[in-house]
Amino acid sequence: MLILGSHVSYKNDTQLIGSVKEALSYGSNAFMFYTGAPQNTQRGAINDYLTIEALNIMKENGIALEHVICHAPYIVNLANDQDLDKYKFAQEFLRNEINRCETLGVKYIVLHPGSATKLDRDYAINNIIKGINNILVKEDNIVILLETMAGKGTELGINIEELKYIIDNIEYKDKIGVCLDTCHLNDSGVDISRFDDYLREFDKSIGINKIGCIHVNDSKNPINSHKDRHENIGFGTIGWDNLLEVIYNPLLENIPKILETPYIDRDYAPYKQEIDAIKDKTFNPNLYQDILEYYHK
Repeated sequence: MLILGSHVSYKNDTQLIGSVKEALSYGSNAFMFYTGAPQNTQRGAINDYLTIEALNIMKENGIALEHVICHAPYIVNLANDQDLDKYKFAQEFLRNEINRCETLGVKYIVLHPGSATKLDRDYAINNIIKGINNILVKEDNIVILLETMAGKGTELGINIEELKYIIDNIEYKDKIGVCLDTCHLNDSGVDISRFDDYLREFDKSIGINKIGCIHVNDSKNPINSHKDRHENIGFGTIGWDNLLEVIYNPLLENIPKILETPYIDRDYAPYKQEIDAIKDKTFNPNLYQDILEYYHK
């Protein structure tokens, strides 16, 4: 079964209900959301009534909880301990996000591993390990998915070796995994046209069973550019056929694929049209026009 969805919004007044309804409007059976704005740490209280109603809607429409992904805010940086108060706050905030996920029943949270900034790269990676080990407890019913990064600036987690080192040193290994991002992989130097080769290397080093989510995005940039600029499916340098091979790869059949592709004219979500095209396995060269017509009809 194809497990496919997109990023959706989470608003304080509708919370998970709004997220589910938006996902359903795109024809999704999976989705990803932030529990608040990704740019800040302001969070509203979770309304249990809204959560129960959302779970009922999901059950009625065939969206399984294990196909719902939370994303931690970009501002969480477990790699940098130059300011110990900020390092401690990052841990406390991520711990709070995990608690919110467990209240909602969500089992996966995607985390950007962090950036070294002015620190030694190896030292910064060990900060990530220390931070995650400080956060996770045995009783947690959550998996932190480390996202593969493009290598922009001093980003960490940009290759299999760095991800393996982090995972190997996490105490509760059943609570750590990986989120692949096709744009980030391309921009970090991975040839998506040879994705099976990458999967074989990943399986040998880390294990395919550690992949919990895939962000499916085309890229505006050439391979190994280290820039991280997403493009709509089939309109970038990775290309439609290569991305379709990732989406329909039989080794990844049971893993949620989540679109994070750009809005059209900054206002119009492309997800319904992209999901329809992916289901039909047919590239839509008129995507932009169809999206604008859809929202203006």
